[in-house]
Amino acid sequence: MPSRSVLNMSFRLILSWFILFCSLGAQASDGASELAGKLRSPGYLLLMRHAYAPGVGDPVGYRLDDCATQRNLDAQGLAQAIRTGAWLKRQGVDKAQVYSSNWCRCRDTAKALEMGSVDIEPSLASFFDQPQQARASTAALSRFIARTMKSKGDHALILVTHHVNIRDYAGPDIGSGDMVLVKVDAQGRATSHLLYPSPP
Repeated sequence: MPSRSVLNMSFRLILSWFILFCSLGAQASDGASELAGKLRSPGYLLLMRHAYAPGVGDPVGYRLDDCATQRNLDAQGLAQAIRTGAWLKRQGVDKAQVYSSNWCRCRDTAKALEMGSVDIEPSLASFFDQPQQARASTAALSRFIARTMKSKGDHALILVTHHVNIRDYAGPDIGSGDMVLVKVDAQGRATSHLLYPSPP
């Protein structure tokens, strides 16, 4: 039978591990509530690149009114979008205004988040095929954000768009399904950002 000193050491070890796990859990909770809290405030929004869609760009001759002609989410991408929506809810993001590019892979990503209705916003449309439109597109996006921030209340503002749009607006290169928490000024321009990788 173990001695009293061995039992006391075992108890202290178990207690130390318990305290450590509780501490880590509290830190995770604090971090999660911080994301939700910022998104409820008037100065933050969440940009999301559409979930995984195999390939680059779109097939020649694609049409925005026909998803079958575009590059679309595969099963992996759809599962990724669903997983992201569940993750956002676990962070405490329970009320959101969701806007999407009119490309099908963005619309399907936004719908799979299950954060409410999805509205199409023209300033989120890809300019991958027309890079000369980057400045005008980003300026239009800033104006849209400035207007929307005034009326969103405590709802999160979630914008699902494309890699080129996010890079030109906020700066970072991000992977499929990744998110960027963006702080904006009164003119809707990005002043800082924090990357949130797609949840595993």
